Amino acid sequence: MKSIILSLALAVTLVSCQEKTKEKLEDARDAVSEEVSSSIDSAQMKAEARMDTLKEKANAKVDSMKMKSAERMEAAAKKLKESVKK
Repeated sequence: MKSIILSLALAVTLVSCQEKTKEKLEDARDAVSEEVSSSIDSAQMKAEARMDTLKEKANAKVDSMKMKSAERMEAAAKKLKESVKK
């Protein structure tokens, strides 16, 4: 009789512990999901900021090259005009 009561008590304890463990696992899963989401959002924001910076630098270089080309074209045009006048 004692062994039956002890077995039932042990079974009840295991079942109640299992439910608490499931709750803890669900809470941990939710916390990890939130952390992963925030990490992904943070990484995405950093990547977008870096891309914007790179685009600005690229545009600045393109503008600089356009200005240099225009100056060279003007200089070449002046030399051509001078050579035609001679």
